[in-house]
Amino acid sequence: MSFKSNPEINLQLEALKDKFDAMGQNLEHQLEGFAHSKPINYWDYIQVDSLLSLQNQRTLLPDEMVFIMYHQINELLFKMILWELEQVAYEQELTTAFFSEKLNRISRYFDMLTSSFNIMREGMNMEQYLKFRRTLSPASGFQSAQYRYIEFASTELPNLIDARFRESFTATKASTIDYDEVFEHLYWQAAGKDFKTGEKTYTLKAFELKYKEDFIRFLKQYKTLNLWTRFKSLPLSDQKDATLLEAMRHYDYTVNIKWVLSHYRTALHYLNQGEEPLEATGGSDWVKYMHPKYQKRIFFPELWSEKERAEWGQNE
Repeated sequence: MSFKSNPEINLQLEALKDKFDAMGQNLEHQLEGFAHSKPINYWDYIQVDSLLSLQNQRTLLPDEMVFIMYHQINELLFKMILWELEQVAYEQELTTAFFSEKLNRISRYFDMLTSSFNIMREGMNMEQYLKFRRTLSPASGFQSAQYRYIEFASTELPNLIDARFRESFTATKASTIDYDEVFEHLYWQAAGKDFKTGEKTYTLKAFELKYKEDFIRFLKQYKTLNLWTRFKSLPLSDQKDATLLEAMRHYDYTVNIKWVLSHYRTALHYLNQGEEPLEATGGSDWVKYMHPKYQKRIFFPELWSEKERAEWGQNE
């Protein structure tokens, strides 16, 4: 069959010509290059060999491999979540349907993360874990930069301030405040400070040295692009859309109650081995840092009643 007599092929060629003309490229050269390219395989496309080479144990204990791979999978899911958040942030013609679709995708990713904690809770030998975790200090899970980006892209800064200082950081103040000052009062700072002295641990110092400048740049960038601000920029009629409101509340509840409680209960399973919980590898008071009833982190506070906010995480 001649391609010249196939209208679908001709339409595709015209579309390719338009595409490469817009790029200032020659279609004939591109097609010639394509004719010489090799076929792609699954293992090349997914880069399986590279992916499977990234697991490096610090001990000879077998279940450390479970721990490493589990956290790498988490980071891949965080990247998927950030991919969706970025699309909402930069969508020029934001509709309730598009907004809801992206939020529901993200919630499904977090549902997967939440249920996957059983891998950690039930899938590692207690004795092995308590041994290899000592080799991980001073690393800490709160050093996941991608998770911090997810929070920054989800809500406005006052909602991420430590509960002890939140009232003094109003939305108006946050618009003019020094970002360095805000950074010092973010809720997870408590996870990186020695809970006995209040001094910053090496864990937090190293984290800030690597990421603080990037975090502040991202915070400024997402000041008007985060989910909560984008929602409030919609027409009032769109803000009352039942499907979108349900998606917003579901996301908030999934991340700030279900996900963190699942994490908390897994930590409790391994670290609550005596009269007092074991200290986290980063040296933090992890119970008050992790349980939602203490920090009451809520991405979209105005979508919840006063009673719901007051009881946040208490009845779970």
